[in-house]
Amino acid sequence: MRTLRLALAQINPTVGDLDGNKKKIEAYIKEARAKAADIIAFPELCITGYPPEDLLLKPQFIKDNLAALNALKKATKGITAIIGFVDQKDDIYNAAAILHDGEIVDVYHKMYLPNYGVFDEYRYFQVGRMYPVYSIKGITFGVNICEDIWYPEGPTMIQALAGAELIININASPYHIGKGAFREKMLSTRASDSNVIVAYVNTVGGQDELVFDGHSLIIDQRGTVLSRGRQFEEDIPIMDLNIDAVFRGRLHDPRVRQKKLAITEDMVKRIEIPYEVMPQKKPRLKEKQNELFGETEEIYNALVLGTRDYVIKNGFKGVLIGLSGGIDSCLVAAIAVDAIGKKNVRGIFMPSQYTSRESREDALALAKNLDIKMTDIPIDGIFSSYLNTLSREFNGRQKDTTEENLQARIRGNILMAFSNKFGWLVLTTGNKSEMSVGYATLYGDMAGGFAVIKDVPKTLVYKLAEWRNKKEGRELIPQRVLWKEPTAELKPNQKDTDTLPPYPVLDPILKAYIEDDRSFDEIIGLGCEPECAQRVVMMIERSEYKRRQAPPGIKITPRAFGRDRRFPITNRYRSY
Repeated sequence: MRTLRLALAQINPTVGDLDGNKKKIEAYIKEARAKAADIIAFPELCITGYPPEDLLLKPQFIKDNLAALNALKKATKGITAIIGFVDQKDDIYNAAAILHDGEIVDVYHKMYLPNYGVFDEYRYFQVGRMYPVYSIKGITFGVNICEDIWYPEGPTMIQALAGAELIININASPYHIGKGAFREKMLSTRASDSNVIVAYVNTVGGQDELVFDGHSLIIDQRGTVLSRGRQFEEDIPIMDLNIDAVFRGRLHDPRVRQKKLAITEDMVKRIEIPYEVMPQKKPRLKEKQNELFGETEEIYNALVLGTRDYVIKNGFKGVLIGLSGGIDSCLVAAIAVDAIGKKNVRGIFMPSQYTSRESREDALALAKNLDIKMTDIPIDGIFSSYLNTLSREFNGRQKDTTEENLQARIRGNILMAFSNKFGWLVLTTGNKSEMSVGYATLYGDMAGGFAVIKDVPKTLVYKLAEWRNKKEGRELIPQRVLWKEPTAELKPNQKDTDTLPPYPVLDPILKAYIEDDRSFDEIIGLGCEPECAQRVVMMIERSEYKRRQAPPGIKITPRAFGRDRRFPITNRYRSY
């Protein structure tokens, strides 16, 4: 029986850390060799990290990435490694190097370059033009990259028709809600349609706004998932593949014979990889089939990983959070503790004359439950000083949001002062619902370095908090926080509903308009009150200037602000 032992190195590289990424790749090659793997595959652009963005416009960066690849050749003695890097020929290419026994055997160039959503690959890369297939140990396989496999008639099908029995697809595919399940379904279809084993290796980790979930897969020629890599963790699934089963399946599939007629030899490059047969008893592998997280757990883990990597990869000593006793700051604090440990998380409670006793109690209870240090800094004296300073110019004018925003900006200044003095990263606590409609203060509660829940709607914030408590088996986040009415506490008896529709009404409108690009009439058709929908859309459009100045935050929805949704600030188009 023809078998091949394949390892998928689901690693967490860092953009620009060429030496660190090289060392990580070497370590995983060593582990795969110890387990007698024939081939080990690494993620897309794993040498540079993904996405390298405008680092790709620097010739020295391209040169250094090629040097790192060449330095990896000696690590591949006795094994085949597939490594993502940037190739330079007449142009630069998103590429996969096939290394074997200390040499670079071939290079594959990515053919389908995504240029939508968070992707800008046409900005940097040239498209590939050749469909190579490789033979080793009497087994033929193809290599392609990420977007290539999403096209039914793309490289996967052509390589399979050219004889490939295994397709190794290397990826840097970012996470959003529901993408993992959709990806599995697509890959299963691609495997069964082409009667080929599909091995899909994805990167893992946080990179600015993006989170990569790992979730690497091996799927047989019938579309059945054989192995899953862990979600949101580094992993190295290894499996013995039954290649003869692919040939038997093809004998019973007449479609293949017809489709082969469309493949001409000038489209395909065939490369034989010399393989020295060495007597080796392969160690037995443990069967591995990781189960998928439920949706809420999946989202929470994405937020934890995105926060951890942003803090650690950017060299911060710890994080600082303004604790208000509200649901948003409570959730952000819980995520931060899970991400980097309680000793590295500090809370600051900054009460004013409008802060309720319940808010103080809830902030204290949260800090105690998380076992983090909380500093109490009242702002009334500073607020009075501001008002006195401005009193002559403001004389005769009614109090309005100006005075409310002053309090938020005082708090922002205090947080940033602590950040400067102690080297802590300020985590902002605004959610997607607030950011959408501008219910946030520029240079106030928006002040900070990283917005953990920037892409999390308010109704989802509650679900995540409830899930975290359930997982803990106790009230980690105080129960009262989960049911008390949201309030900014910037004036007497203030409630969010003074300004906004209730969040269960608001969030569906936001999803329809921002994520689904529904027209105003379609939103009304969903059952929204016209007056309410118009007010919400107006708030969204008038707040673009605020969002443009917000810190980066973790993308978890199909369409996040920033990299995904790019609207002009100066804009007179109205859809209502």
